[in-house]
Amino acid sequence: MIIEKFEDIIAWQKSKNLSLEIYKIFSSNKDYSFRDQIQRAGVSVMNNIAEGFERRGDKELKHFLFIAKGSCGEVRSMLYLALELKYITEKDFEKMYNESTEISKILSGFIKTL
Repeated sequence: MIIEKFEDIIAWQKSKNLSLEIYKIFSSNKDYSFRDQIQRAGVSVMNNIAEGFERRGDKELKHFLFIAKGSCGEVRSMLYLALELKYITEKDFEKMYNESTEISKILSGFIKTL
């Protein structure tokens, strides 16, 4: 499959869905700094994929995919904190954790192909 636009990238699609989920689940959270940070980390994944792709060079894309992968790690790290602070349920943790891990694996595979 030829990727013509960043919206075709599966990791971008999945990270957009994860970001929407993060926004939905944490929308009523009153710990504003926590909420803002996990939302920013989620959005960072999708935006770095998009920015890297739009730069139209494999070296640049690879660089931004590594940044996106780092943001995936940040989301997972914050999910542990959210669970222990009882901001989310175990079910929500598992779902978002697994989605983030899947995105990270897809990004790793994408990086290897470059």
